Amino acid sequence: MKITKRIKQPKLVFFLLASLIAGVFLLSWSWRGDASDLAEQAPASAPDGWTASAPRDEIRPEFVYEPKGGPDGKGCFIIKADQRAGLAGFWKKTFPVAGGRHYRFQASYQAKGVAVPRRSVLVELHWSDAHGKKVPLDQPGVTDYLRGATAMAETEFPMTKETDRAGWTQVKDTYEAPAKATQAFVELHLRWAANSEVRWCNVALAETVPPEPRNVRLATVHFKPTGGKTSKENCRMYEPFIVQAAKQKADLLVLGETITYVGLGKRFHEVAEPIPGPSTEYFCKLAKKHNIYIVVGLVEREGHLIYNVAVLIGPDGAIIGKYRKVCLPRGEIEAGITPGAEYPVFPTRFGKVGLMVCYDGFFPEVARELTCNGAEVIAWPVWGCNPKLASARACENHVYVVSSTYEDVSRNWMLSAVYDHTGAVLAQGTKWGTIAVAEVDLNRRTRWVSLGDFKAEIPRHRPASPAEKNGKE
Repeated sequence: MKITKRIKQPKLVFFLLASLIAGVFLLSWSWRGDASDLAEQAPASAPDGWTASAPRDEIRPEFVYEPKGGPDGKGCFIIKADQRAGLAGFWKKTFPVAGGRHYRFQASYQAKGVAVPRRSVLVELHWSDAHGKKVPLDQPGVTDYLRGATAMAETEFPMTKETDRAGWTQVKDTYEAPAKATQAFVELHLRWAANSEVRWCNVALAETVPPEPRNVRLATVHFKPTGGKTSKENCRMYEPFIVQAAKQKADLLVLGETITYVGLGKRFHEVAEPIPGPSTEYFCKLAKKHNIYIVVGLVEREGHLIYNVAVLIGPDGAIIGKYRKVCLPRGEIEAGITPGAEYPVFPTRFGKVGLMVCYDGFFPEVARELTCNGAEVIAWPVWGCNPKLASARACENHVYVVSSTYEDVSRNWMLSAVYDHTGAVLAQGTKWGTIAVAEVDLNRRTRWVSLGDFKAEIPRHRPASPAEKNGKE
């Protein structure tokens, strides 16, 4: 405090400037109070309120501000890393906010020499009170773990969006400021990328209107075809459930796995058909008649190959896309089924949908790849699987999972259910020949004690694959 009171004295000002030139940085600051050696400076040309920081001075990159930089010539914040590994730093500014109001963040960046931008180039937004302290959440977070802990407003990670032809990538998102927040600290980062550079521009945090909810009704069928003699008969057994789902205003209905095969006593290749084909034609008509998305499990033939597939059909009666099962159990391998190799995600009128099939659920990679490709809902025709793994796939990816199984509830070997971001069951078919429906808001964030919005953290914190590091993804 004595230094603060005497800072205006000429001798002391000269001393401080001399110390800076000598490389001794006397000013340290941390809004979180857990990084005591955080080095912070304000480059001479930086706009008012902006400073440059690093977790530790010895890993500090170079900071430059170009007043006429950026695509519109209105200024550009630059961070440069030399050949040393592990450099990390960020530009930072404090924005005033009013608790309970919504704010839209936006910025653009252009990166060079960054192998994995999702980990190395990012924005962090921290809420605080007038004293720079963290503030509590207004809504309760996930409460079934860390019981007794106070849920605080943790770091926000705005989402990376599209990149234009000039290589400028948008980062933007909308948030509700916690009730006790009076300010937000915005940080523009470059980390862990040797011989790289990032330019940030058009940074803004402004009050906006609350986003509209994206409510969707997700449904599953708990049913196993029995008594049928042909694939067509098996398909027709599902029509009553499609009618029921439509009456309950379901947007998406998930049917079972390989429904043209189950219970017929035939081999996979004997029931395989092209897509489009007779079975998809049948369900396309029903989807259009009842204005509903349908996911159905079939056996596909393409030339000499057959695949275990899930097909997404739209309410306009058109095939939106298909997914070929990647992970094959022993029986399917021995039957000559070929595995798929892609993880497509399909846009719908309510959000993005990914598909997986049965044995895929035993392996975290499938659901993770779908989520990384943008899936908000994963539809899962599944003969049988460990229900704990169904919860895990939903929880670890913060994605809604909708499963339709042939297993009876008493066996505890998979459920026909809708799982939420915590892995909890929102709706379940407990009796044969029923459907279960759950309504969810795809815009609603799930926040955890100590983690916050984990879905937003996944792309920032998950490990980089060898392919990503080599620039092959």
